[in-house]
Amino acid sequence: MSYIVDILIVFTALSASVMWFRASRTRLRRVSKYETLDHADFNRIVTALNRTQILNSQAALATGLTTAFALLRLMLEFVQ
Repeated sequence: MSYIVDILIVFTALSASVMWFRASRTRLRRVSKYETLDHADFNRIVTALNRTQILNSQAALATGLTTAFALLRLMLEFVQ
């Protein structure tokens, strides 16, 4: 049983790190203060922020699952 929990810990930690890597990988084009922003620019910025927020929330959930699995693993060690 503890091997299964160990595998779950590794899998969820790896998935969280992949999601945070994907969230931090996206770069926005720099905008000069002399440029005029149009609706396409605002749409691009808002879309990028929304995607980053979704990936960050998924990564935070995966980190929470990793913590729960680690706690379960520690509890299994103390019971034995």
